[in-house]
Amino acid sequence: MMNDDDDSNPPLMATYKHLLDSHPRRLDADDRTTTTDDDHSRRCVLPVIDLQHGEDQCREAIVRAASESGFFQVTNHGVPQALLDELHEAQVAVFRRPFQRKVREPLLDFSPESYRWGTPAAMRLEQLSWSEAYHLPMTTCTPPATSSGDKTRLVIEEVSTAMSELAQQLAGILAADLRGDEEDVVSRCTRSTCFLRLNRYPPCGAASGAFGLCPHTDSDFLTILHQDGVGGLQLRKGGRWLAVEPNPGALIVNVGDLLQAWSNDRYRSVEHRVMASAASERFSVAFFLCPAYDTLIRPRSSTAGGGDRPPRYKSFTFGEYRNQIREDVRLTGRKLGLRRFRIQGGGGPL
Repeated sequence: MMNDDDDSNPPLMATYKHLLDSHPRRLDADDRTTTTDDDHSRRCVLPVIDLQHGEDQCREAIVRAASESGFFQVTNHGVPQALLDELHEAQVAVFRRPFQRKVREPLLDFSPESYRWGTPAAMRLEQLSWSEAYHLPMTTCTPPATSSGDKTRLVIEEVSTAMSELAQQLAGILAADLRGDEEDVVSRCTRSTCFLRLNRYPPCGAASGAFGLCPHTDSDFLTILHQDGVGGLQLRKGGRWLAVEPNPGALIVNVGDLLQAWSNDRYRSVEHRVMASAASERFSVAFFLCPAYDTLIRPRSSTAGGGDRPPRYKSFTFGEYRNQIREDVRLTGRKLGLRRFRIQGGGGPL
């Protein structure tokens, strides 16, 4: 069990012990007891796409994976493993700083509000994320002015640049398979509108278990994820939660809500979560490809399956979507997401 006495740990146990103690059973009890399947059947095998294969082959595989799975993995992706290893080392050091220092002092030149831990508004254990994170807007991501600049700052800059280029490449492939002469949302996803999030999931040995990250879909266009070997990421598929096995050398890519709406449900934004380990801490880094807040998401009519498919969502801006999510969380304790914008009678994977 995590020790709150370690001065680097956020006081998760002291703050949320009442939620842990009041929960009658494990959060994932249904996943463990409602079937007689073995552990292997509760694992999710994501498509793996080698980006060094032929262009046409890659394009077809990426479109198919985004349409059918919503999650896939890429190898030979252009983000050097040595750079990812360097970021991991820097990330561990950043989170090892005393908790009070993390709260009071900004990380490098980022905003003091970039550090977050737990879920302040959680009223039930299902609403709690057992984690700490730095949510870093790329608007401030500029190289240090002097040669003595912080090494951590440099590696954050290099990783965010490499992941941004990869995300743009993949989003461009997915967009090219969709659009005619309408505004290209991808062109409005620039580095200055995107985010990098450094995550740490402390161990939680409570009998109830805990979500490292609550079940959710991503509110962006596309996400690039690098995780360590601990595991814990799970996807909801066919009404069941399936574990994603860590794959060294691969990056995970998943479709966000904006891409699902913009593609009129051609691509799938899939619900996922992280389960906190009872014994091991977990680290990951995620890059979120986002457009400017005033970008209009206008679902396109499509001809999937040989027939016309009218728009399934109202048009909305990214800013309107973010504001609606915040309001829903305030009023209901959870994100309602795209269902708020679905046109009555529209079908689709929600």
